[in-house]
Amino acid sequence: MTDDLVLFTNPMSRGRIARWMLEEAGVDYETRALGYGPDMKSPDYLAINPMGKVPAVKHGNRVVTECAAICAYVADAFPQAGLSPALTDRADYYRWLFFAAGPLEAAVTNKSLEVAVPDEKQGFVGYGNFAAVMNTLAKALSRGPYIAGNRFTAADVYVGAQVSWGLQFGTFEQRSEFAAYAKRLADRPAYKRATEKDDALLAEMKSAS
Repeated sequence: MTDDLVLFTNPMSRGRIARWMLEEAGVDYETRALGYGPDMKSPDYLAINPMGKVPAVKHGNRVVTECAAICAYVADAFPQAGLSPALTDRADYYRWLFFAAGPLEAAVTNKSLEVAVPDEKQGFVGYGNFAAVMNTLAKALSRGPYIAGNRFTAADVYVGAQVSWGLQFGTFEQRSEFAAYAKRLADRPAYKRATEKDDALLAEMKSAS
């Protein structure tokens, strides 16, 4: 029993990524749901995450924020789940975790906000342009069933969540590589458990408001 593992989340947030990761790890954890506004900006929670946003994971006296970091941390903290490659085989694993946290996140956010980087300024932004990001990710996913090779890892939780949401909300191009990858991940038992728990939590929070 892992009594000291706590997930701070909101079911209408990237907290869904952190929950999915914890479900993949197969560990026990406590869920603390926070509403937007006063809950996330309370002194108690700001002591956990001064950014006043979710998710955050508290494991004993250690706090981890940022979804990519949470995924990597949980994989290392619970190695029995086999969610990270061997230390000598982590090149693709690290590459795509940080690609998704950097260029992919920035490109999709700017597209959602209708921010267009002028051609002559693309060298100033880490992702260059949206098309380059989509092409790079599609090529990576065409090489195998998972982003870092032939086995599922924590990188798939983070990358996969972005692909799934991007397709759902129209911020990703509708490509066969993305659709097949999202379908493959959605069939995972841990993904289904996490979704059911967050959907139930969302309903509970709505009924209480």
